[in-house]
Amino acid sequence: MAENIINVQNISKEYRLGVINHGMLYKDIQSWIAKKLGKHDPHLSIDSYNKEVDTEGRFFALRDVSFTVKEGDRIGIIGRNGAGKSTLLKILSRVTAPTEGMITIKGKVSSLLEVGTGFHPELTGRENVFLNGSILGMRKNEIKKKFDEIVEFAECGKFIDTPVKRYSSGMYVRLAFAVAAHLDPDILIIDEVLAVGDISFQKKCLGKMSEVSKEGRTILFVSHNLPSIVNLCNKGLVLDKGSVSYSGDAASAVNNYTKSTKDSEERAINNGKASVKGKVKFISARMINSKRETITSSSIHNPFAIEMKFIIGDNITGLQIPNYHFKTIDGIYAFTVGMPNMKPLKPGIYNSICKIPGNFFNDGLYNVGLAVTEYRKSSMKIHFFEENYLTITIIDSVIDNPLRYNYGGPIPGVLRPLLEWDIIKQD
Repeated sequence: MAENIINVQNISKEYRLGVINHGMLYKDIQSWIAKKLGKHDPHLSIDSYNKEVDTEGRFFALRDVSFTVKEGDRIGIIGRNGAGKSTLLKILSRVTAPTEGMITIKGKVSSLLEVGTGFHPELTGRENVFLNGSILGMRKNEIKKKFDEIVEFAECGKFIDTPVKRYSSGMYVRLAFAVAAHLDPDILIIDEVLAVGDISFQKKCLGKMSEVSKEGRTILFVSHNLPSIVNLCNKGLVLDKGSVSYSGDAASAVNNYTKSTKDSEERAINNGKASVKGKVKFISARMINSKRETITSSSIHNPFAIEMKFIIGDNITGLQIPNYHFKTIDGIYAFTVGMPNMKPLKPGIYNSICKIPGNFFNDGLYNVGLAVTEYRKSSMKIHFFEENYLTITIIDSVIDNPLRYNYGGPIPGVLRPLLEWDIIKQD
């Protein structure tokens, strides 16, 4: 049984806004006057206004966070901007210390928190490789054995003896990631820096992280690319306003985060149902079993359904309901399902249930998008399209699946899943 390699106990991180000056006297005076008048500090970043700041200019980036990570786990950390993800990684990387709580870490930690973390701009790429290896506690001979592999992965062999201050951001992050991933760390911590690279480099990095995880090393990965989280990680941690709102398997964490985001947006936009009139609004969607219980995965042999809930404000004809888009985790369309409903639909809340029979999918991960489209004589209107709203998991492989379709476009009518309507009266 794998032992706990990271143990986080009730950590909190408090910051005090305005304690460090702005570098110019007149800005400090403006901030002081604004504080005395009870107004917002004009020199704080916009993101700071989203924090819960008290009258003394203090806010908690993290509050009472606890979790454990076992050896070999691949943890995906997700949450909105300002949720505390980067602060958590900085604490785990020992860049900063928690205000409260305790962290226990066993093993060497290699982290890549932002472009050029741990690099000295005046040193060459070669010198920075050896510097980072020394910081990780590796001997010179150990680094030499990995050096050629690092340079080949980073694709910067021509510039390895050039000071890194002259590197582009892409070259910088390629070399930084190569060093972090190849120097045999026990724990690899990666923030959203992979967004700097191009698509081929991102795929290369994800492949390397998958290879590292198969060697039994531990990965903590922060990204807004939810399919990558599901594809790479086996567990997920959702942060909301500095606290852990959900912890579980990666697919469930992504669904929890997506649902909470959509629910909060729906409350903010609609304020209940007040602004629905004249429109069609998406509410939520979920994967359910035959007992109408919410699930995130299903055996390839078992039927399941995707339930979509939405609101109609006026009498509308020509709606294509439902409109489901199933994609593989790599973004390739598996199939779409859409069936026109030409009957007038009165205002109210609707449930659309798309039933999927057993032995229909290959095993794997799929993203589900949902839409409602209105067809007119010579035009089409998309009322909403929630792309990649759900991530579902189909487990247990089948060698021969005659009902499987791997092309885009609608399914032939004879194989189209049955569609059912449940109408719920609006409160």
